[in-house]
Amino acid sequence: MLSNPALVTDADVEEYITNRGKGWVCEAEGKVVGFAIADLQDHNIWALFVDPEYEKKGIGRHLHDLMLEWYFSQTTETVWLGTGPGTRAETFYRTAGWQEVGTHGNDEIKFEMSSADWVKQKAS
Repeated sequence: MLSNPALVTDADVEEYITNRGKGWVCEAEGKVVGFAIADLQDHNIWALFVDPEYEKKGIGRHLHDLMLEWYFSQTTETVWLGTGPGTRAETFYRTAGWQEVGTHGNDEIKFEMSSADWVKQKAS
């Protein structure tokens, strides 16, 4: 969950999905219940969020897989992301094959996924 949603503006989202990378959404019952954004410039996952009411339905994993499939079709650069320690997101990324490589920002865990690791993860 984003600690301060006000830090992400509509202009930021537009920049990331039109100039820096690509984004995906999941809709259910007429509303957006999940979204993901990959950034090709900084080679990171800028966003992957699912409405708590829709968690554990496979939405996050589907968005994740679509995003990484697209990302690695564009580049072989290793992609990274940061997430809070002790969160469901941390467990999700570990389960999805991401490798912890240190810290990022305000004590977030930094994870990376290489193209080779993605290929292995898809095959398993």
